[in-house]
Amino acid sequence: MKDMNRKALLLSVIVSLTVLVFISACKGESATQLAELPSSAIVLQDQGGYAVGGRKVKHEGTFDMAHCYEPEGQTAYGDHAYALYQIPVNARKYPLVFLHGGSMTKRCWSSTPDGRDGFQNIFLRKGYSVYLVDQPRNGESGRTTNVNEAPIVTNVPNYDDRLRFTLFRLGEWPDFYPGVQFPKDSASLEQFFRLGAMTAGEDDRDVIAEAMAALLEKIGPAVLVTHSANGTVGWRTALLSDKVKAIVSYEPGGGKYGPFIFPKGEVPKAIPTYWGPIEPMAVEPDEFKKLTKMPIIIYYGDNIATEPVADAGRDQWRGELQMARIFAETVNRHGGNCTVIHLPEIGIKGNTHFPFLDINNSEIADLMEKFLQEKGLADFPEKNIK
Repeated sequence: MKDMNRKALLLSVIVSLTVLVFISACKGESATQLAELPSSAIVLQDQGGYAVGGRKVKHEGTFDMAHCYEPEGQTAYGDHAYALYQIPVNARKYPLVFLHGGSMTKRCWSSTPDGRDGFQNIFLRKGYSVYLVDQPRNGESGRTTNVNEAPIVTNVPNYDDRLRFTLFRLGEWPDFYPGVQFPKDSASLEQFFRLGAMTAGEDDRDVIAEAMAALLEKIGPAVLVTHSANGTVGWRTALLSDKVKAIVSYEPGGGKYGPFIFPKGEVPKAIPTYWGPIEPMAVEPDEFKKLTKMPIIIYYGDNIATEPVADAGRDQWRGELQMARIFAETVNRHGGNCTVIHLPEIGIKGNTHFPFLDINNSEIADLMEKFLQEKGLADFPEKNIK
């Protein structure tokens, strides 16, 4: 019996050593394979996705499988965000959290209409972890707990190609603006028109901010990158979470749907535009003060009017740019660090409302990374420093 036990023990040791040798060999082979990859390869340590935040509503009554589609005795889940994440090997310290604009989805960060790398891959290659978010009630988060709630856009089919072309400053239909930084072939334009999703309910910016704050609570300090009507969500998330390390916002605005926020007693007048008034929003002064705790940078593109004009796209963004400058001045007056960059004024011309999709999106990304480097947000954790 003792001999059998010794043999069993010896066999166990041999098996364990064999496994260890095999694992070591695989690790060595993996390291060699990694070294042989092209410099442009994206090597991930982890990726995945999950719902975050949200609400649930229990309906009273008794569940009956014969009437399983009725609400009695069941619970509805909704109003959450969905975050798709990718973490590269040896990632930088702070991840980038990308939030799309109104009527869009996280897909706008993935690839350009003509198939080039979007900000997702560009920043993965730069060593940043990326989180692409579908806002509550939209895209892969398309569930709501509210009853009889209708989205802003209810047309089915959604006839909006000329609206998008004009409002997002590609040109004056059907002609593109001269020098516009947007792919002009018909296939790319069709891809652009197929971006976005119908919402499952009202675009409630406070609900979106709650979900974004819940995401930051889960992943820790991060840089928040927003666009358009969800620019206001960046400000509101910073009021709810102390984990916002910086805010990068591309063309924040959207009239009453995406207001800039100001402290009570310092709220500017609405700015009239051909599209409608650009209306600010008031918050308590102590709340507004939270926006002075992190650097903020705001970018606007080209073909924005300098004086009132009868053009919905060029004139709306004239008003938004004007309000953004008042917002930045207010943040800075309270001790903050907010910068507005109008790209044509620094020699980068032709960008649309979607600079991260434009032909020069790599230049736009480099500009954003320069900001991150200047603010000390591009460092690697000490454990990743060789």
